[in-house]
Amino acid sequence: MTPPRKPTLEELRVDVDAQSWQRSGTGRGVIEVAFVDALEERWVLMRVAGDPDGRVLVYSRFEWECFVDGVRKGEFDDAV
Repeated sequence: MTPPRKPTLEELRVDVDAQSWQRSGTGRGVIEVAFVDALEERWVLMRVAGDPDGRVLVYSRFEWECFVDGVRKGEFDDAV
């Protein structure tokens, strides 16, 4: 069984500039995330601060929860 395809940013039809972005720190190059409701679901958008033409990634709520769970459990501690 194939999992459902995630929508693209364009398919979500959200105004990226109008979102309330939360930052992981200060300065250029930090990660920003925004939570948006679209297509009857909640999505997480992620981008690099200071790169207005950069790519915006789309994650499902489940993917985001798995990531946060991994952070809490220390799964990424070796990456720092």
